[in-house]
Amino acid sequence: MMTESADVMPALISNTRLRDSLSKSLSLSTYHCSYPKFISMATLDFTVSHKGHSYPISLLPDTTFDLLQAKLEELTSVPPSNQKLLYKGKKAVVNGEDTISHAGLKSGLKVQLLGSTAQELGELRQVESELQRRERVLRERASKPQPKLLNQIPQLRSTGSGTTSSLQFRFHRTEPLPHLPNPSGARAVLEKLANDPAVKHIMHEHQYSVGLLTELAPHEHPELLGLNVGAGQAIKLRLRTNLYDGFRPYRDIRRVLCHELAHNVWTGHDNNFKELNSQLNREVAEFERAAADGTRHLSDFVRHAYQPSSEQEAEAHMHVLGGVSSTSSMDSSPEERRRRILEATTSRLKREEEELESSCGTSGPSATHDKH
Repeated sequence: MMTESADVMPALISNTRLRDSLSKSLSLSTYHCSYPKFISMATLDFTVSHKGHSYPISLLPDTTFDLLQAKLEELTSVPPSNQKLLYKGKKAVVNGEDTISHAGLKSGLKVQLLGSTAQELGELRQVESELQRRERVLRERASKPQPKLLNQIPQLRSTGSGTTSSLQFRFHRTEPLPHLPNPSGARAVLEKLANDPAVKHIMHEHQYSVGLLTELAPHEHPELLGLNVGAGQAIKLRLRTNLYDGFRPYRDIRRVLCHELAHNVWTGHDNNFKELNSQLNREVAEFERAAADGTRHLSDFVRHAYQPSSEQEAEAHMHVLGGVSSTSSMDSSPEERRRRILEATTSRLKREEEELESSCGTSGPSATHDKH
């Protein structure tokens, strides 16, 4: 028995050494095969900015776009469904399974993230729900018989808008785009337009009702200044500058709004549309002149201070937008200067109107003109 054990021990030792040697060889072989692959997978390092904060990102090129969006959600709390990435001046349009390398992301790139957090969206929904509740209550009140109020409406129409018509002929909702910067500033501009005394005046006079007044994003519609959807279901206006560093002049935005209100009746830019558009602008100018002269007092607008345009500007609107040409001779020097101012302003307004038509998203054959 002692002899047999002595013979077996050298064989076991030999087999163990062989196994260890093969294991080391395989490990070295695996290491040398995978080393070049490790070298080729260098990370992409870029920066994502969102609402004034910068986030450095470092990912492998074959990382999917879904994983990038999940990481951005962890950093910014913006859900992937609300994320819009801008880089190289364009919005990323890719599938979730595409790699970030295929999407055009590179090291050193600066990416802008647009989007609202889930908390911000929740707050907006709460505000919208509250507004809808108030509108529902107002509609229910307006639908109830009110004999005394209805009997007073003919008297009110001579000095201001009736309560019932004010609820009907107006912008029923104002809503900025939540994924753009400074939505509260955009909401303030939309509310100012909706409550503009001159705008409310033409809305009442022409019995216009618009479901939603909202904005257009410059990077999504760079060629448009305004759009009327469904003959008044919604009106969209370009409020912001191209660089998102502020808002366009208020009077320019309001002129586009008058243009789009005319599309409630006419969809094309034919003579019928131009005549109505001119009429709306002329009525706005006349309203401002009357407000400046103190000859018009509207009960609904007492609490709204209004800045009128200059007398020359208003008269020029009446000339170019109303299609009236001045034929009187101007002998005196002040009258001659006045004529030149009107001609220059008229020419400028014509050019602006042509630019509005070229940047209006509402087009097509003229709609049937429904008499109000």
